[in-house]
Amino acid sequence: MTQSTNARIAGFTFLFYIVAGIAGMILFSQATGGGEVGAKLASIALHILQLRLSIILGLLQAVCAIVLAVTLYAITRNQDSDLAMLALVFRVGEGLLAAISTRTATQLLWLGTSAGPRAPDAVTLRALGTYLLDGPGWNMSAILFAMGSTLFSYLFLRGRTIPVPLAWTGVIASVLLVVTLPLQMAGFLSGPVTSYVWLPMLAFELPLAFWLVIKGVRT
Repeated sequence: MTQSTNARIAGFTFLFYIVAGIAGMILFSQATGGGEVGAKLASIALHILQLRLSIILGLLQAVCAIVLAVTLYAITRNQDSDLAMLALVFRVGEGLLAAISTRTATQLLWLGTSAGPRAPDAVTLRALGTYLLDGPGWNMSAILFAMGSTLFSYLFLRGRTIPVPLAWTGVIASVLLVVTLPLQMAGFLSGPVTSYVWLPMLAFELPLAFWLVIKGVRT
């Protein structure tokens, strides 16, 4: 494919990735609404469709990550093929781990709808629900995303293939995530700040998506 085609595919994929991610979080939040674990599991039983849709959107996000890995590699490999390949590997790893992570939602779906002789007893149900809903977070997929995004943003900046201010925004937003996400996974960082650190990335990817669709990349 040509550079222009890869750029447009990447732009549309960025947009779909963002929409699917936000929609998936909203649907998952609706399905698991409630104060304590028992209420959340009861909510799942009443919102099966929302949880199932969030699973599908999670899988689509995984596909988007792999598509972006390939198309962004094609766009940036002329700047440094080794760094572009490393970034591709990070983004492919992100996609694979994102697909695996949907297993948590499928397990919650089973817990929320289990009935009959094979259903777990109340104590086991509560213990499993507590682990899946309130257990330790594992954001390795997001960490791989941040690493890949850092390299691709740097290659955009190095090649001047997109506007320089936009490329700098991508570098800064990506490095911010590379620093904060491991701290979050290790338990050093928590609270609202873990959501706020994603705002610079949104401010980068959304304009980038439209730029790639409309303007493509400079050669």
